[in-house]
Amino acid sequence: MSRFDLVIFDYDGVIADSEVLNNQAMAEVLTGIGLPTTLDEALATYMGRRWLDCRPDIEVRLGRACPETTLGDWTRLCHQRAASTLTAVPGAAAFMAELAQPRCIASSSPPDWIELGLQTMGIGMDHAGPIYSGAIHVTRGKPHPDLFLHAAADLEVKPRRTLVIEDSPAGVQAGVAAGMTVVGLLAGGHVRPGHAERLSAAGAHFIAHDYDSVRAFMA
Repeated sequence: MSRFDLVIFDYDGVIADSEVLNNQAMAEVLTGIGLPTTLDEALATYMGRRWLDCRPDIEVRLGRACPETTLGDWTRLCHQRAASTLTAVPGAAAFMAELAQPRCIASSSPPDWIELGLQTMGIGMDHAGPIYSGAIHVTRGKPHPDLFLHAAADLEVKPRRTLVIEDSPAGVQAGVAAGMTVVGLLAGGHVRPGHAERLSAAGAHFIAHDYDSVRAFMA
């Protein structure tokens, strides 16, 4: 018998190899409003977090309010590029297809971005499970545990029987705070030197370089 009754997937960087896409677009949009930002700076500062939580940090750095068009500009740029460049994290689709346990997605991203990506990558909702979004389902986003606890409660699974697969320090912190077992995944194209150490420092119970390692851990 498995020790897990539910597997919760983050989305960006865990299912979709989209962290570089998202954060490159973020860097370009922020640079365009007067806050010069590199891809690596965006990854280090904003990855895994909701726009709602990123915006105050951006405004402190910018020294003024963000233009009201900032979120829309970022969203449009991501959607435009996704059509031609978005791919799945290696091994993610096969892992989800063969997974015996119930599963869901719990992401800081809005549902339309997740649904667009799943359709683009050809991953069916029967393999992805329900979608829970920090943008609409909870007041507090990651690193708070609220989104993961909401997903587990909605699916009637105890946190201690839940496995979370995450790629960002904020997401790992959220899973640990929820009392769940957390795998820090390093399979996405955004992973830089030192990322494993950052996920470990955030509390990840296991670091997996690929989905084969996740399988072995679950077994």
